[in-house]
Amino acid sequence: MKRYRNGEIWDFEREMPVSRDGSDVILGLDGGATSTVCVCLPVMPCSEQLPDPLPVLARAVAGCSNHNSVGESAARETLEQVMAEALSKAGSNRFAVRAVCLAVSGVNHPIDQQHILNWLRDVFPSHVKLFVHNDAVAALASGTMGNLHGCVLIAGTGTISYGFTEDGREARAAGAGPILGDLGSGYGIAAQALTAVIRAYDGRGKESMLTSMILDTLGLSSPDELIGWTYADPSWARIAALVPVVVSCAEAGDQVANKILLDSVDELAASVKAVVRRLELCGKDGKGSFPLVMVGGVLEANKSWDIGKEVINCILKDYPGAHPIRPKVEPAVGAALLAWNFFMKESEDGHRYC
Repeated sequence: MKRYRNGEIWDFEREMPVSRDGSDVILGLDGGATSTVCVCLPVMPCSEQLPDPLPVLARAVAGCSNHNSVGESAARETLEQVMAEALSKAGSNRFAVRAVCLAVSGVNHPIDQQHILNWLRDVFPSHVKLFVHNDAVAALASGTMGNLHGCVLIAGTGTISYGFTEDGREARAAGAGPILGDLGSGYGIAAQALTAVIRAYDGRGKESMLTSMILDTLGLSSPDELIGWTYADPSWARIAALVPVVVSCAEAGDQVANKILLDSVDELAASVKAVVRRLELCGKDGKGSFPLVMVGGVLEANKSWDIGKEVINCILKDYPGAHPIRPKVEPAVGAALLAWNFFMKESEDGHRYC
């Protein structure tokens, strides 16, 4: 373990004793375009059933850790800071860690994984088992309690569908970011609404409630002020925060807002269907069952206009075997359970807990 350039982050360890058997821990991290969460769990003994509730020792929260959004240096600092904070809150340190699972948005290729793994090896002692995945993997695990099988749909600031088969095959759809069309995401919905306001102002589109509602929300007096507001800080989460306004307009009967949401439902369902087809999650006859984990603010119930419910209904028309799951634990806990499973299966040290 080298002293990383942000070594002061770990200064708290000087006052802590090196861990002995019985206080080993696991770190699970979920890093998205809006926030990053790290949880610390004890290494639990083998059991047919996980304890309920899970013994979360500590939880820490930081900002965005997607390197495509904030840059590599800022992303690394956020990741390291949130892991250090979780360990500090748990009264633990890096020497007590047995396994770490980082599930981070923006990890879209083996090169991305290897890049982060190389960095992590400089942060943690050599005995620590390290695993890096896209954040969709943690979201899936949060619904299946650590089992990598089924499909997850994430629709928050961004969106992605990710699936795994029991024999280890995987596939994804969407999740390429707003420039390449994250349609159905919070950013995508809000961006379409902003575009609709500008089009109506120009005379190129229909008038709608979106104009007055968005301007009131942002404290602006004219649609042409939206241009300056948007490009002053075009961060994804800032734009996506306007989704509740779009939903409110649709619930009030606005046709333009309603069409934006209907199109988003179609896009989100299409991404799931693409993954299911490629992996044959419903079997060759299309009638088999599989877990469908639904995660993200866009999919949460919104009074009468429930985007998540509409997406599920659209998927069930083609794949009635889909079993929708709303996770009982957050994705960071799912990442920790993955780290625990990997550690138990792949490490000789894991056997002593069974």
